[in-house]
Amino acid sequence: MVERVLASDIEDVAARLGEAAQELSGKTILLAGARGFLGSHFTELFALLNERVLRKPCSVVALDNLLTSSSASRVAREHAHIRFVRHDVIQPFDWEGPLDYVIHAAGVASPFFYRAYPLETLAVSISGTRNLLELATRTRARLTYFSSSEIYGDPDPKHVPTPESYRGYVATRGPRACYDEGKRVGETLAYVFHETFGTAAVTVRPFNVYGPGMAERDYRVLPNFASRIKAGKPLSVYGSGAQTRTFCYVADALAGFMLATLRGVPGEVYNIGNPVPEVSMLELVRRIETVLGRRLACNVIEYPDSYPADEPMRRCPDIRKAQLQLGYDPAVDLNEGLRRFFAWTDASYTGQS
Repeated sequence: MVERVLASDIEDVAARLGEAAQELSGKTILLAGARGFLGSHFTELFALLNERVLRKPCSVVALDNLLTSSSASRVAREHAHIRFVRHDVIQPFDWEGPLDYVIHAAGVASPFFYRAYPLETLAVSISGTRNLLELATRTRARLTYFSSSEIYGDPDPKHVPTPESYRGYVATRGPRACYDEGKRVGETLAYVFHETFGTAAVTVRPFNVYGPGMAERDYRVLPNFASRIKAGKPLSVYGSGAQTRTFCYVADALAGFMLATLRGVPGEVYNIGNPVPEVSMLELVRRIETVLGRRLACNVIEYPDSYPADEPMRRCPDIRKAQLQLGYDPAVDLNEGLRRFFAWTDASYTGQS
């Protein structure tokens, strides 16, 4: 089986955490969404920390309902001190005993899948978040809630790069609303539990995280491109191709998520992403050509019915808050991240799109 993540990325994150990682020593962690893209990286990081870093291993209870996980992620490696439980967090999780950290990374993040599963997407963001907040409150655990940069909607250009204080411009109706509004309600739940019960809940807003471990059938832009390149097909750029994004390599993102989990101020929200470079989808194609050293056929097409069309025109984070409060700074530039990602997909993707 092709490895889901790059060992070098996990080693890099562990080194960047330094002595802060020892806060996990001997602790118990509940990880929801453990078989997803981000959850797989968390799992491998905890395994490495147990093997090489922590004075006393941490215990991890890894939850996932496997609704959108790829077949590769269903055969994840077994690790000492990490126990997988197939469970849907929209149902309460029966847990007795100590619990120190809850990482709520469960969710339906791919537009293709939340178009297919709108009610499940809402449920995991609302019912699932409440269940995990109630568990964290009862056990006095710190909780990290994974929101999304999508809560900003299509931001006013005056607010790009977008700070955490921006309230967003989001539609309550439409093909993306189940994801965007679900994440916004999840943030509200985290805020209410913190204000009402003193729950140590921290919210992170990831910005376009990518890298090894993304399932070929994820259908977001980079795995979609990688699948078509391997199959020898032209790339499909949706809409005008002028919409812009910044992309954050997964090792940088994972370091930020861990810093928020360990050092984040309860009740606060942190953008985790890379603010540079902001590139259009057509510029992204040219970057990929540079990394691969060859020209790629590319078609600009209308949005397919399976993909929600009302995407934001720009997405770029202001990360000054995370830099100042967490010591977070992304280190992998876009070309290097693309090189690692496409080297990984060359070994792992089947060429079926």
